[in-house]
Amino acid sequence: MEDIIQRLIKRHHTNCPFRLAQELGIHIRFHDLGDQTRGIYYRKLRRRFIVIHDKLTDEWKRFVCAHELGHDRLHKGISRFFLEEHTFFHPGKFERQANVFAVRLLTAGDRPEPGETIEQLCARNGIPEEMRHYYA
Repeated sequence: MEDIIQRLIKRHHTNCPFRLAQELGIHIRFHDLGDQTRGIYYRKLRRRFIVIHDKLTDEWKRFVCAHELGHDRLHKGISRFFLEEHTFFHPGKFERQANVFAVRLLTAGDRPEPGETIEQLCARNGIPEEMRHYYA
């Protein structure tokens, strides 16, 4: 995972998930996804899409974009909908991996300052409080 993130950043000169998605040809859309869904990644006719819930804060929109980008990079050809409908696999493992990917992407190259906690580092990098425990 770390190699994937470093190659992305080196090739595209950014760790901004919106710019990375654009550079990778992934279309980003914002829609009302209801109370239970923050974002969706899917492919249709060889085009890739990230849909982000439009009512989220900017911090969450950025995190969700990074999370869905994680699905694109880590879980090629795997659909959460397929997993839930046609297999006994639980999508939780893939969601955790995408959360770790998002945190590592958003904090790439940054380390805690002297006396700074991991929580402060994550806050400084715009990681939502609920996702900070994925920093490893």
